[in-house]
Amino acid sequence: MGSKTSGIKAKALSFWVKLVYGSGDWSGSSYGTLRQIFYAIFLTDVVGLEPRLASVAALVSIFWDAVNDPLIGVLTDRMRSRWGRRRPFLLFFAIPFGLSFMLLWWAPPWESQIALAVTVTLAFMVSDTLETLVGVPFASLLPELTPDYDERTTLTSFRMFFNLLASLATAVAAPMIVDAALAAGLTQQQGYLLVAGLFGGLAALPFLLIFAVVRERYGAADRPQETVTFRQTVRTAWANIPFRFATLIFMLNWITFDIVALALPFYLLYWIAAGNMLASVTLLGVSLPLESAVFAILLVTAIIALPFWLWLAHRTGKHTAYIIGMVFWAGVQLAIFSVRPGQVTLVLWMSFLAGLSVSAAHILPDAMFPDVIEWDELRTGRRQEGIYYGVKNFIRKTSGALAIFLGLQALGWFNYQTPPEGVTTFTQPPETLTAIRMLIGPLGAALLFSAVITTWFYPLTRDRHTRIRKLLEKRNGRRESAPPINLP
Repeated sequence: MGSKTSGIKAKALSFWVKLVYGSGDWSGSSYGTLRQIFYAIFLTDVVGLEPRLASVAALVSIFWDAVNDPLIGVLTDRMRSRWGRRRPFLLFFAIPFGLSFMLLWWAPPWESQIALAVTVTLAFMVSDTLETLVGVPFASLLPELTPDYDERTTLTSFRMFFNLLASLATAVAAPMIVDAALAAGLTQQQGYLLVAGLFGGLAALPFLLIFAVVRERYGAADRPQETVTFRQTVRTAWANIPFRFATLIFMLNWITFDIVALALPFYLLYWIAAGNMLASVTLLGVSLPLESAVFAILLVTAIIALPFWLWLAHRTGKHTAYIIGMVFWAGVQLAIFSVRPGQVTLVLWMSFLAGLSVSAAHILPDAMFPDVIEWDELRTGRRQEGIYYGVKNFIRKTSGALAIFLGLQALGWFNYQTPPEGVTTFTQPPETLTAIRMLIGPLGAALLFSAVITTWFYPLTRDRHTRIRKLLEKRNGRRESAPPINLP
């Protein structure tokens, strides 16, 4: 399905530029991982929201997402400054974004369920807006740093290294910090605020570093461009057929990851540990909470596997490598459904196997996405990274909100019980346990197989991308007023 031809080679990025740019994913991943894994159980067990009401609060935020992501994408496309189009956003909004962690993980002291839901919704919307103001321009930088098909995969691998490293740090450290807070006589809420303060502060630093070090190289900021309306821009993006495929792949990929990540703490606590909230595992002589041990194995494996997927993508093409990884992961998710309570060692092995494919799920959809920019430029004569990455950012956050909505709705409909404050052992009804296992097993596998089918028909191979770049180089070598080229 892919060719070994490397195509046109652009000037290679330095190791340090790749490293600094990649560090930006530490920030987004810290925010996203905490929300993916712990936000649902935080809303039910700390804030005290009924699961179905909590899911509605998350879903309402999607409507704000639908507005702010594409709009901020268009805003970054039109930005003109001595610092470029994207970098000013990183400078001015990095610190407010870091502070938004505290807002998202604050449990209001209200008694009313409606008041709690409204407050949580508003906090979600504010933090989401600040994440968009740094996330969209950061992601939009990638196609402007290099136009090369394989170099983009390499650059994405640097991003995903930091992405997985941040996922590892947050997923392992958060339960440990909350448990330590409880042992010190603090509340769970105070423990979560400590987590938010720590990782919020660390999240601001990479964006400031990127502003100082990275420069836009292949963007169109220095070329006069036709001004188009927001509506025209969205229509143009939708007419980009590879973009439709890449967006659907991206959505299926991440909603799977989000649903599995959301259900995993419930699965480990109430199914594997049979409701023992203090369940722990010893790894390499260190006693860890069960959730921390599982996420440590999964994410360390994913980090170690990154070079393999990078090699396979260079050899076979991105979409072929992705299909292989997702078929394997779907098989693992189906096997997880059969694990019985108390089989901790088996769960740890399943975490290792899942980590191999989680690595592919992180790197390959993101590596495919920048290639749709040149397809659009060839059709329209404009470079519109901002709108495309605005939509991509919207899809990413929508998948997380939908996962929270679906997961919490399922728990609510299947009689999820909030544990009383202060207990260390609590069991859920059998129907709740079945719903949790279905979320993490068969549903995850079905979504992955859907992503595989979509990827099979993805039209933008390495060879076709090389042809597009050749046509762009010929056209850009002529006068700027050359008409756009219509693709069949």
